[in-house]
Amino acid sequence: MAATGNAPPSELVSFLETLPEPHILCDRSYRILAANDAYRRKWEGQQEVVGRTCYEVSHRYAVPCDQAGESCPLQRSLLSGQRERVLHLHHTPHGERLENIELSPIRDAGGETRYYIEKLEPLPVARSDEHARGLVGRSPSFLAMMELVSRVAPSDAAVLLQGESGTGKELVANAIHRLSRRAERPFVAVDCSGLAETLFESELFGHERGAFTGAVARKTGLVEAAAGGTLFLDELGDIPLTIQVKLLRLLETGTFRRVGSSELRTADIRVISATHRPLEEMVRTGTFRQDLFYRLNVFPIFLPALRERGDDILLLAETLLGRVAPGRSLRLAPAAVDWLRRYDFPGNVRELRNLLERACLLSDGDEIDVRHLPAGALQQMLHSTPQTAARAAIGDDELARLARSFAGNRKALARALGLSERTLYRRLKALGE
Repeated sequence: MAATGNAPPSELVSFLETLPEPHILCDRSYRILAANDAYRRKWEGQQEVVGRTCYEVSHRYAVPCDQAGESCPLQRSLLSGQRERVLHLHHTPHGERLENIELSPIRDAGGETRYYIEKLEPLPVARSDEHARGLVGRSPSFLAMMELVSRVAPSDAAVLLQGESGTGKELVANAIHRLSRRAERPFVAVDCSGLAETLFESELFGHERGAFTGAVARKTGLVEAAAGGTLFLDELGDIPLTIQVKLLRLLETGTFRRVGSSELRTADIRVISATHRPLEEMVRTGTFRQDLFYRLNVFPIFLPALRERGDDILLLAETLLGRVAPGRSLRLAPAAVDWLRRYDFPGNVRELRNLLERACLLSDGDEIDVRHLPAGALQQMLHSTPQTAARAAIGDDELARLARSFAGNRKALARALGLSERTLYRRLKALGE
C-alpha cells in the first residue's frame, strides 16, 4: 500500500488493504492518496498511480470526467452526499475495459466529506470477446445502456430490450446472461417470428410421443433446454395470443406442461425478451396481453440506434473489419470514413457489418474506399447531405461508379449530387462515361 505525503488516517489505509477488489482513496480534488495491492497489481509495471488524479490514470483526461462529457461519481456524491455508482470505459494496461465504479464518501467528526473510497470492478466479460462480437462503444448512449445491463444482470429480473432492428438485442441479452450468476448455464434464444403458431407451443414447452400427428417421439422444449440459465425471446411481439396465455402462466407460477402431458413441470429460468415493435400500442389494440407485458417489462432497456452513437460507428467499423476479414490488414480511406460518419444506417449495426463484409470482398488492396460501398446506400446518404458536402465527397471514381449503378436517370443523379446537369455531363464525358 502506498500513500502521499499528506497522508490520510493510517486506519483508513489499512482498511483498504483488507479489501480483495481494486480500491483507491481520493481526496475532494480527485487526487489518489492511497491504492491497495489489488489496484496496484492492475497497474503493475506502469507508472505510480498515487499522487495522480483518478481521471488522469483511468481516462487519460486533463480535466475531471464531468468536464469531459462523462458522468463523474465524485461530483455526483458531492451533490447527493451518498454512495454513487457508474459505469465507465477505462484505460488499463490490457486495453480499454468497461468497469463498474462504486464511490463512497468518508466524513470527518464534523460530518464534512474529506475522502472518497472508490471500488473498481471490471465487468466479467472478456473485452476481446466484446470486440469480436460487436458489443463495443464509448458514446454516452452506449455506456448508459451498458450501465443498465451491469445493474440488472446480477438479479433474476425479467428484462425487456427495445430498439430498432439491427441494434444488437441478442448481443445485449447474451451479455446480461454472461454477467449473471447463470453464466455457466445455457443461453437459449427463441426467434418468435420464425415459428408457426401450430408449432410454437411444442417448440417452447416440448411434447410427448403421440401428442399430435407426427409426434413420433418425446421432445424436450426450449424452456427445459434453458434449465438453470436464460431463455431469450426474440421478436416478442410475434408471439400468438394463445401462446401468450401459457407463457404468462410460466412466468407467474414457474410451471408448464409438455403438449400431450398432464404432468406439471417446474422451470428455473430467467427470461429476457426483445422486440422492435411498439408493445404498448399492441396492448391498446388488444394484440398483446397487458398482464404479460407487465410481467416482461420489469426492467426495460432501450438500445440506441447506430446513428445516435456518434463515433461508435467508426470504432465498430474498425472492430468489425477484423471480424469479417480475418488475416487482412484493412483500413478505411478518409472518404469512406466521411461516408460512414454521414450515412443514416437504417439497418443499424447489422447493416454496418453487411456493408463492410461486401466492401472487403470488393477491395483487392488494403484499403476500403467509397467505391467499395453500395451505391443504393450512397444515394440515401446524398439525399440527407447538404449539396456542398455532397459535391466535395464525390470523386471521379465514385462518380463513374454511381453513373453506372444509379437507379434513376442522369437528371436525377445530378439533382442528388447537387450538380448542374451540364457539369455532370461534362465530368462524365471526361471520364468516358
